[in-house]
Amino acid sequence: MSNIVIETNDLHKVYKGAVDVHAVNGVNLQIENDEFTAIVGPSGSGKTTFLNLIGGLDRPSTGSIKINGTEIGSMSDNQLIDFRLKHIGFVFQSYNLIPVLTAQENTEFIMLMQKIPKEQRDERVLELLNEVGLGDKLNSRPTQLSGGQQQRVAVARALASKPDFVLADEPTANLDSRSASNLLDIMGRLNKEEGITFIFSTHDQRVIDRARRVITLEDGKIVSDIRQKV
Repeated sequence: MSNIVIETNDLHKVYKGAVDVHAVNGVNLQIENDEFTAIVGPSGSGKTTFLNLIGGLDRPSTGSIKINGTEIGSMSDNQLIDFRLKHIGFVFQSYNLIPVLTAQENTEFIMLMQKIPKEQRDERVLELLNEVGLGDKLNSRPTQLSGGQQQRVAVARALASKPDFVLADEPTANLDSRSASNLLDIMGRLNKEEGITFIFSTHDQRVIDRARRVITLEDGKIVSDIRQKV
């Protein structure tokens, strides 16, 4: 069985306008299972567009995207929604928690959509919130949690469906240094101990320093791909 979880071939995303914008411009990339990878580059380099493409949130203009060997570019909208639900976890800069739901309810939300039985949901939520150090915050709503705690709930939610990988778009951008460090400790441990694949889009040097692979984009192209020891 292939160890490649994400593969892109000659991937392009062009936004049409008075002047066409080549946000992603011929990216060929393979990301293997268990990687802890940072996608970096200046603003406008194509980082977020690339993450949205491999996450199935946007469609390529040309080229292919395979997730564990499955081509996602030709899927219908409904097929893509179902695929994302089962295979891809997301952590966003702005947390994106549902304000009226508790930490437990936010974490289990994707499992509800997957129609997983309540007993299994309860067990999985408790396991995940304990993993991120929030086992005592099950009934807390987002407004009762700090920014760092909200982002840890977002990580638990991303892992709830046991995805093939987690995409994290600037996950530390709104956090203070201590909260960011705690979050990265948790994700690093989940990566090493449980083999969860993380791909970050980031400007944060703290994330870059911890990544074992750093891919730099400029003008929608890969200009460097470095593996580093951490």
